[in-house]
Amino acid sequence: MLSVVLADVRARFRAAGLDTPDLDARLLVAEAAGLDPDRIVLGGDRPLDADECARAEALAARRLAGEPVGRILGRREFWGLTFRLSADTLEPRPDTETLVEAALALVRDRQALLRFADVGTGTGAIAVALLTELPNAAALAIDLAPGALATARENAVAAGVGSRFFPAVADFATTLAVGLDFVISNPPYIRTAEIGRLAEEVRRFDPLRALDGGADGLEPYRLIANEAFRALRHDGHLLVEIGWDQEGDVRSILGAAGFVEIGTRFDLGGRARVVSGRRPGSAER
Repeated sequence: MLSVVLADVRARFRAAGLDTPDLDARLLVAEAAGLDPDRIVLGGDRPLDADECARAEALAARRLAGEPVGRILGRREFWGLTFRLSADTLEPRPDTETLVEAALALVRDRQALLRFADVGTGTGAIAVALLTELPNAAALAIDLAPGALATARENAVAAGVGSRFFPAVADFATTLAVGLDFVISNPPYIRTAEIGRLAEEVRRFDPLRALDGGADGLEPYRLIANEAFRALRHDGHLLVEIGWDQEGDVRSILGAAGFVEIGTRFDLGGRARVVSGRRPGSAER
C-alpha cells in the first residue's frame, strides 16, 4: 500500500538525518507511483504493484546514497516553473529567485520591448523566469557548455518562451551585444580553496565550472562588470547574485567598472543576495 511505502521511506530518511526527509519521501514515492506529489496523501490506500515498489526502493536508495532529489528526478521547480536538469547545469536554488525579483523591480514597463543577457545561464532558469514575466522581452542566454545550452533551450520551449530565447556558447569575457537593457548573472563565486568543503551533494552533482570563482571567488564579477558596462545602454543595469560574504567586494568591483547607484537586495533569510548597478546616462559622464 502506498501509505505503508511512504511511511517506510520517510522513516529511513529521518533516521539518515536528511534535511527534508518528509518532502523527499513524498516526492520520490510519488514519482515511483506516477502520482502528483500534492495528492499523494489522498491516494494513501492505493496499492502499489511490484514494479512501483521496486522503483520506490531504487529512488530511495539513491537519495540515501547522497544524490539530491532534483538530480534523481531530473528536474527542479523555480519561479513556479519546472526546469529539466542535466550534468552540465547547476541545480537552481530558491534564493536565486531574489535575482529575478530584483530585475523585475527595475523594469518600469513590463510590456516594453527589452533586450537582456543572462551570463552563465545553466538551465536557463533566470532568463526563462524573466521572459514569462516580460512578454515582449528577448534574452541572450550565454554559457560555456553546449550541453547546458541545449538543456536551457528545451526549458525555454517548454515554458512557451522559446521564440524569445537566444542561446550562445561563450564565456564570461566574451563580447556581448551592445544596447542591452540589463545584464543578469549568477556566476561561479566559491573560492577554489573552499570547493572541497562544500556539502557532498553540491560537490558531487553540480558542475565544478558553475561553482569555482577562482582564488578569491571574484574573478567572474570583474569580467562581467567590465563587459556589461560596455554592452549596456545608458541607464541600463547589471545585476549579479553574490556569496554570503562578498557584498562589499562586489560593490567595489561594480564601482570600479563605472557603475553608479550600486545597491544590495536581501533574500528571505536576510542575507545580501544581489548587487546591482546602473550605467550612467550620457549626461552624467
